[in-house]
Amino acid sequence: MNPLEGKVAIVTGSGRGIGRATALRLAQSGVRVVINDLDSVPASEVEREIKAAGSDAVTVLGSVADPKVASAMVDAAAAKWGRLDILVNNAGITRDAMIHRMTDEQFNMVMDVIVRGAFNCIRAAAPYMRDAGKKDRQAGKHGHRKIVNVSSIAGMYGAVGNANYATAKAALLGLTKAVAREWGQYLINCNAVAPGVIDTRLTAARDEEKNPDLGIPVEVREKIVKQMPFGRIGTPDDVAGAIEFLSSPASDFITGQVIQIDGGVEFINVVG
Repeated sequence: MNPLEGKVAIVTGSGRGIGRATALRLAQSGVRVVINDLDSVPASEVEREIKAAGSDAVTVLGSVADPKVASAMVDAAAAKWGRLDILVNNAGITRDAMIHRMTDEQFNMVMDVIVRGAFNCIRAAAPYMRDAGKKDRQAGKHGHRKIVNVSSIAGMYGAVGNANYATAKAALLGLTKAVAREWGQYLINCNAVAPGVIDTRLTAARDEEKNPDLGIPVEVREKIVKQMPFGRIGTPDDVAGAIEFLSSPASDFITGQVIQIDGGVEFINVVG
């Protein structure tokens, strides 16, 4: 039996990219998943794929920046399966601009989704993670619950043109370590992954006419690929594998840590 069989997870931003890959990978291990996205179409597709593979899923739409959405996800897990074992805070957005041109709206929007969103979900999960862990400890039970926050190497080394994103991802590392310290006594592990350049909508070649808020300039993407030691950028499944490990019993003695998933590149110079 897979050690994750029967567990329940919330994966935010799981309609596409890293979130989607993570939800599907966990489901393949027998995890039941609460899917979350702003867009109903990709979320429904993931839900159908999980059910077709023999696991179970439920979808909660909305932005994690809204505490009501965070609570709704926890309530959905509790109502359908009566537990919550894994929380993956993956939802994120970009609104790129150089610092001197960045607006308050651009800065606040990214901070709200990435930092406040993760905080909202962790706080909402407390009754089924922290409080449940406390009861388990009192009863002599020793099962671990897992929180995995999806940060970025941008939060560790900075990034040109997206100070809001780098700041938010750095703040997520502080939140990770704080939760690890506060909730460790209740056998809750809180770790982070810090992906490098991963092939998602956020790193696709930007179409300045159709969607200037998504992707990166074509010339920047080309420079990045040329500097990658493996000759390629990462895939969502590269990250999902690490998240699965941090969600499993194999990581029970790991907490407050950051795993870089960057293909061997800590900092890529794409300026000029």
